[in-house]
Amino acid sequence: MGASSNYDLSVNSPSRNKRSSGDMPLTVDANNVTWHGQVHNLQVVDVGVTSVKLTWEVNNSTSDTYTYRIEVSNGTSVWNKTKNATEAEITELNPGTNYSFTVFAVAADGQTEGEGASISQYTKPSKVDLQVVDVGETSVNLTWKVNDSASDTYTYRIEVSNGTSVWNKTKNATEAEITELNPGTNYSFTVFAVAADGQTEGEGASISQYTRPNKVHDIQVVDVGETSVSLTWEVNDNPSDPYTYRIEIANVGNKTSDATNANITGLIPGTCYNFTVFSVAADGKTEGEGEPKSQCTKPSKVDDLQVVDVGVASVNLMWEVNDSASDSYTYRIEISNGTSIGNKTEKATKAEITGLIPGTNYSFTVFAVAADGKTEGDGASISQYTRPNKVHDIQVVDVGETSVSLTWEVNDNPSDPYTYRIEIANVGNKTSDATNANITGLIPGTCYNFTVFSVAADGKTEGEGEPKSQCTKPNKVLDLQVVDVGETFVNLTWEVNDNPSDPYTYRIEVANGTSFWNETSNVTEAEITKLIPGTNYNFTVFAVAADGQTEGEGASVSQYTIPSPVNSFQCEPVANMSYLMLKWECPYGNYSHFIIKIYSADSSVITEESQSCSEGFKTSPLDYFKTYNVTVTTFSNGNTSSPVQKTCKTSITDPPAPKTAPVIKVLSYNSLSVEFFDFEAVYGPLKAYAVMIITEEGCPPLKSKLNYTYEDFKKKKTGTYVTYVIETEKAKLPSFRSQHIISVGKGNTTYGYKNGPLTPLHSYRASVAGFTNINFTAENIIMEEYSYVSFSPCSNKVSLPQDPGVIAGAVIGCLLAILAVVAIVGYIFWTRRRKDKRNTEVSFSPIKVKKSKMIKVENFESYFKKQQADSNCGFAEEYEELKSTGVHQPKFAAEIPENRGKNRYNNVLPYDISRVKLSDLNSATGDYINANYMPGYTSKKAFIAAQGPLANTTEDFWRMIWEKNIYCIVMLTKCVEQARTKCEQYWPDKQSKTYGNIAVTVVLETVLPEWTIRDFNVESANTGESRIVRQFHFTSWPDHGVPETTDLLINFRHHVHEYSSQNPIDSPVLVHCSAGVGRTGTFIAIDRLIQQIEMENTVDVYGVVYDLRMHRPLMVQTEDQYVFLNQCVMDIIRSQKDKKTDLIYQNTTAMAIYENFTPAPRFGKANGYHA
Repeated sequence: MGASSNYDLSVNSPSRNKRSSGDMPLTVDANNVTWHGQVHNLQVVDVGVTSVKLTWEVNNSTSDTYTYRIEVSNGTSVWNKTKNATEAEITELNPGTNYSFTVFAVAADGQTEGEGASISQYTKPSKVDLQVVDVGETSVNLTWKVNDSASDTYTYRIEVSNGTSVWNKTKNATEAEITELNPGTNYSFTVFAVAADGQTEGEGASISQYTRPNKVHDIQVVDVGETSVSLTWEVNDNPSDPYTYRIEIANVGNKTSDATNANITGLIPGTCYNFTVFSVAADGKTEGEGEPKSQCTKPSKVDDLQVVDVGVASVNLMWEVNDSASDSYTYRIEISNGTSIGNKTEKATKAEITGLIPGTNYSFTVFAVAADGKTEGDGASISQYTRPNKVHDIQVVDVGETSVSLTWEVNDNPSDPYTYRIEIANVGNKTSDATNANITGLIPGTCYNFTVFSVAADGKTEGEGEPKSQCTKPNKVLDLQVVDVGETFVNLTWEVNDNPSDPYTYRIEVANGTSFWNETSNVTEAEITKLIPGTNYNFTVFAVAADGQTEGEGASVSQYTIPSPVNSFQCEPVANMSYLMLKWECPYGNYSHFIIKIYSADSSVITEESQSCSEGFKTSPLDYFKTYNVTVTTFSNGNTSSPVQKTCKTSITDPPAPKTAPVIKVLSYNSLSVEFFDFEAVYGPLKAYAVMIITEEGCPPLKSKLNYTYEDFKKKKTGTYVTYVIETEKAKLPSFRSQHIISVGKGNTTYGYKNGPLTPLHSYRASVAGFTNINFTAENIIMEEYSYVSFSPCSNKVSLPQDPGVIAGAVIGCLLAILAVVAIVGYIFWTRRRKDKRNTEVSFSPIKVKKSKMIKVENFESYFKKQQADSNCGFAEEYEELKSTGVHQPKFAAEIPENRGKNRYNNVLPYDISRVKLSDLNSATGDYINANYMPGYTSKKAFIAAQGPLANTTEDFWRMIWEKNIYCIVMLTKCVEQARTKCEQYWPDKQSKTYGNIAVTVVLETVLPEWTIRDFNVESANTGESRIVRQFHFTSWPDHGVPETTDLLINFRHHVHEYSSQNPIDSPVLVHCSAGVGRTGTFIAIDRLIQQIEMENTVDVYGVVYDLRMHRPLMVQTEDQYVFLNQCVMDIIRSQKDKKTDLIYQNTTAMAIYENFTPAPRFGKANGYHA
C-alpha cells in the first residue's frame, strides 16, 4: 500500500471463504495509499448441461499473486469455488437452471478481496427422449421425455424439415401434433428443450418419419375366374417418392404390386374373399389406410343335374357340387317353357319348382351362386314335362248289371292334347282319347275301382289318377215272402241268384201310406220292428252291392200288423151296484173296436162291444158279490190282438132281508132277549148286526132310526132306537154259529149305543139290522147313508111285567145317589191332592223368584228401545246382574268322584236342590244324571233340562225318560258341530236297539228344513209296557249363538207346545242341547214368556231367566241369547198389533205334516170301515 492511500478492507469470517452478510468496508489510512484489486469483463464463454465456463480480467500489476473466489448461487443455495486463473468451469450444476456467479479477486494474504463482479446464466437443458406416437396422412404426433428438475419451466422448439424447407413449432408440453404435412412424405423432426430464459436450448433430439399415404380408391374387380380375381384402383397422392402397394387377402396372405392393379391367383372356386389394398410409402413400412373389396370366385359348374319328382305344377330337381365352399352356395334355377323365363333361388342342392303349368315342357338351368349372392358358375340344363292335372268330376252316367259308363272333366290347357288311361283294379287298363269311356264285360253286383289318368304329349308323364268306385247293379231279389207277423214286427225272407265278389246287403223300404223309412239286413231275411200295430205296410226289398249304394230292382209285398192289446186294463166294482166299470188305456197303433167277454163261474159268457177306449165302459147288470173273468180284445182289419184278462168281483150291497122276524122273550121286568139267525151272505159277508127296539105302533121305516140311541129314546126324541151292535166275528162262537141271542136292557154299551134298561109294563117290538158294510161317526154312531143294511121284519109285541120292588128300588136308588155324590166329592178331593203332590214332589224346597222386572205388554216396546240403545247397553247391564244368580247353591252329588265322568262339562253341574234323581237302589251314586227339574208357567216341574247324553250315560238318559213318564223330547243341538261331538246319538238309525232295559225303535221320521220330527216306540223290558215318545230335533241353532230369525224358534215352540199339551199332566218335557243350559234355557224361557204374554199381558224376561238360573246354572248362557229373548218378545208383541200376523199361532197347519203318531185304527173307529 502506498502511504496515505485509502483502502477498502473486507473482514472475512474465518470460518468460511466468503463475504459475511455483516461485512463492513473499512477505511485504512496507510500513509494515505489505497489498494484496490477489482475483476472486470466477467463473461460466460461456454454453457453446458451441468456446467458454465467463466472468464474475467484484472488490471493490477500484482494480479499474478491473486486467487479468485467464485460465489455460485441458484436462488436457494450458495457455494464457493476458488481458482488461481482468470477463468473457471463451474460443474455439477442442474440442467436448465438459472445461476448467479460472483467473482472476487483475493490478495496474496488469502483474505483480502476486491469487489466482486457478477453474471447470471442458465445451464442448457438435457437432450429430450423423442418418439413418434402416431402418424397420419397429414400429421405426426410426437412425445418426448426430459428428466431435468427444472423441466416444468421449459418450452420446446420443434424444428420440422422435409429436405426442401425448414420451419419451427413451439410447445409448452412434452408432446406435439405436427400438422399440415404432405401425405407419403419423409420429414425430420428435431426437438430442443428451451430454458426459462427462452434462449438457452439443450441439444436437439431428431427423428425421421414418413407421413401415411392416402388410402387408395375406386377399387374395381375387372375379372373373376374360378381361381383368380383381377383388381384395379386409383391413388390421388403426389408423393416425393413413388408408392408400392400391398394387397391383403384375408385369411390367405399378402401380395405386393408396384402398379395400381393386381391379378390374384391360386384361389378356391366359389369362395368369397376380402381384399384390402394399402398404399405403402417409400420407406416400405408406412402404409395408408387399407381400402377393402370383397369378391367371390366363380363356383364350379353343378354336376349330375336330375329330375327326381314331377308334379302337376311342380318339378323336383337334384344336383351335386364338388366345391369345398359349396356349403355357402345358393343356386339360381332358370325356368323356361319356350315363351317365358323365370328364376328361383335355393340354398340346398335340390329344388321344387312350383307354379308351373300342368302338362307343359320346361327347360331348367341351374347355376351355383357364391356366398355373395352375385357370383355365379356356369349353368347345367335339363328338360321335363310337368304332370297333367288329375281329371275331376268323374261321373258314373250309367250303371248296368255288366257295364259302367264314366265321364270326367279336365281343366288343363296343355300345348299338346292329352290321352287318358282308365285303370280297372284287378282287371286291366283301357285307353281313351276323349273325356269319357264305357267299361263293359263286368260281373253283376260287383264293386270296381276305376282310376282315370291324364297322359301328357310325351306319352309317359301321367297326372295323378282320379279314382271312382262303382258297383254294377245286383239282379232283382226273388221269392219275397212274409213268414211271420206280430203287433210291431213283420218277418220277411227272399232269395238271390247272383254270385258277387262281395256279399250283398239289403235295403227294405217300409211304407204305411203316411210315412216311410228304411231298414237294412245283411242276410236274405229281416225282422222289421217298431211297427204300428194294426197297420198295413208295404215292404220293398232291394239287393245292395258292397258299396252300400248301388241297388238292384226292388221286389215288394204288403202285410197288416196284428193290433195291440189294451193297456192298464182295470176292472172295478161300483159301490152298491151290480155292474162292473171297465177302464183301459187306448192301445198303441190302429184299431176298429174292442170286444168284451164276461165269463161267470157257471161258464156262461156275455159278449159286448165298445168303439171307444177314452171313457170307462159300464157292463150290463151282473150278480152282486160275484167273481167274473173279463177279457178285452182289440180288433183291426179282421185281425185280433191277444185278449187282456182280469178277474173282477161285483160290489156288495144290502144283504137280502130275512123273511122271518126275530123272536123276543121277556127276561125280567126291564129286560128281554132277542133271538135271530144270520142273514144270507149272498150279497156280501155280514159284518155286523144291530138290534133295534121299537115302541111305536106298527113297524116304521127303520134305516133313518139307526142313529138314534137309548139316550135319544129317554129324551123322547124317538120311539125306535139301536140298543146293541155286535160284530159277526165276535158272534160266531161254536155254539152260536148261526143263531144269535142278545140280552136287551143289561146296561152295557157297545160302540156309541147304550143297552139301557127297559121300562116295566111297557110293550116292545124288535128288529135286526144286518150290515155288509158299516161305518160310524166319531161318536161311534152308525152312519146309515154310508152303510149297506137291510132289516128283518118287526117281531111280535111283548109287554114287560111290573117291578115287584118299586118302593124298595126307590129307597135303594136314593141311597145309591147319595153314595154317588160322596164318591164324586171324594174323587175330586183325591184328584186335587194328587195334582198338588205332583207339583210338590221335587226333593227340594220351593224356590221363590226374588228378583223381577215386570213390564206391561203395551210398555214393552219403549222399554226395548231404551235397553237396545248404545249396542244393547241396557240388556248387557241386566245380563251382567244375572251372572252370579244361584252360583252358591250346593252341587255335592255332581262332584262325587264316581259321578264326575257322567258330566260333559266340568262347569255345568246340576244343583242338588233341583236335580233329577233316578230310582236306583244298588248304589249311592246310581241315581245321578246331569239334569234338573225346571219350572214352567203353571208347573214347577214342567220341564227337565239335561245335558246331551254321553256314550256312558245314554242308558241313564232312557231310564230317566221311562221313569219320569216323558212323552216329548226337545233336542236343540246337532250331534256333531264344527267337527266336535256335542251329543251322543242316543236313538237307533233303523233297527231296534236296547239301552239297558229300554228297547227303542224309530217308527216315524219327518225331515223338515229347520227341524226333524221322530217318533220312538219305547218299551220296558221289565214290564212289557210301551209308549210313543216324540223327539222334536231343532237343527238350525248354532252353539253359543241364536237362530237366524225369531219366528223360526217361536213356530218350533208352538209345535212342541201343541203336542206336549196332549200328554199326561205329570209328564215333563225333556229339553237338552249339548251342555243343557244355553239353547235349553233360551227355549224354556221362550215357552214361559209366551204363556205369560197370553195369560197376564205382562213380560218379565229378567225374572224368568233369574228363576231358571236358580234351578240350573248358566241357563241362557250368553248375552246374545238374552238379547234374543227380548227380541222374540218384541216381535211377538208387534205381530199381535198387526192383525194379519200372530207369531204365536202362525203356521199351525204345518202340524198336519206330522200328526200325532197312533196305531192303525181298529174296526169301528171314526175313520170308517177298512176292508
